[in-house]
Amino acid sequence: MARDIHKRLKSLDARRRGSDRSGVTFDSAGEILAGVPTIESYQTRSATKEFTKYALGAMQAVGPEYTRVGIAEATRVGEQLLSGLGKLGISVNLRLQGSVPCDIQIRGASDVDLLVLEVRYLHYDTNGQKALQGEYSPVSYDTLASLCNLRDKSEKILTDAYPVAKVDTSGAKAIHLSGGSLRREVDVVPSNWFDTIDYQRTGREADRGVQILDKHARERIKNMPFRHIERITDRDGLCGGGLKKAIRLCKNLTADAKEEGTNIGLSSFDISSMLWHADLPALTVGVASELAILAEATRFADNLARNHAEARQLYVPDGSRPVFDAHEKLEALTLLSLELDDLSEKVTREQFPNLGQIPFQQINAELRKAYVPG
Repeated sequence: MARDIHKRLKSLDARRRGSDRSGVTFDSAGEILAGVPTIESYQTRSATKEFTKYALGAMQAVGPEYTRVGIAEATRVGEQLLSGLGKLGISVNLRLQGSVPCDIQIRGASDVDLLVLEVRYLHYDTNGQKALQGEYSPVSYDTLASLCNLRDKSEKILTDAYPVAKVDTSGAKAIHLSGGSLRREVDVVPSNWFDTIDYQRTGREADRGVQILDKHARERIKNMPFRHIERITDRDGLCGGGLKKAIRLCKNLTADAKEEGTNIGLSSFDISSMLWHADLPALTVGVASELAILAEATRFADNLARNHAEARQLYVPDGSRPVFDAHEKLEALTLLSLELDDLSEKVTREQFPNLGQIPFQQINAELRKAYVPG
């Protein structure tokens, strides 16, 4: 399907304001919209150049008020669980994971992931320092059964606490809450701590893993969500915010392509992990000229799409797996690269209308020179 910049600009605005989500009630949407500007700065910086306007807007973080509400709703759900589980003698820790705490969400009404971590027991790497020193004690019960019980009890507590909301318990990993009094959709993820070798040495939560229950398979899945957030954020700081802008840009392109009939099968985790490897100096140019971020994202994706052997060597920031661990993801990379190519060319021609036919490499070079006041 052909790309429609007018439709994409409308979709971008709707995503950023939260009006694209059916799970957001009219009252809550109105409450949030009342606290944010009617016109965002990206919409005036390049008012007559629509591809440029889209590129700039797609990079920006959603307003802090949207994030505040999302975290508040996850906290409210968490308090219900702390109270209900506490009455049953089950102690838990609550943590956020995913795009919202990483500040790479593209929707004002983004779902929030809430980890509910069983603390009566934990799992650990037996080769770690604390394990070798005998600092862990075994428990006498089946911890998988205990984690399944945490899931069962959480489902009942949430169903009772939110009778008007939709509490979807069918998911393998998460209990999904939406509607009713909730101003955001919340995914509750029962899990337990996993003390890695690094965590046993450092005691840093970023080095600590979690094991998420898959209730259908009755097995645990190990993740390192806090390390991922830390490494994305640290690298973003080294390039003046350019990495997260590139991530949001690619996520918005992926969302708009899907609306137009092209499914780019890369998750937010995949996209952020890929761009974590992009050229830092090139992204840093975005401090002075944000369109340089588009240029670098385009160059980097194009290079990987043309060099699958190089793409396969890239690992996610927490080191747990290759970014492109399936052939289908390499095909999706090509689709994302084509989206970036098209946007880069359109933006460059808006910025430099007298350009004739020029090669792809020159388009990117010209784009890096472009400056949009703001």
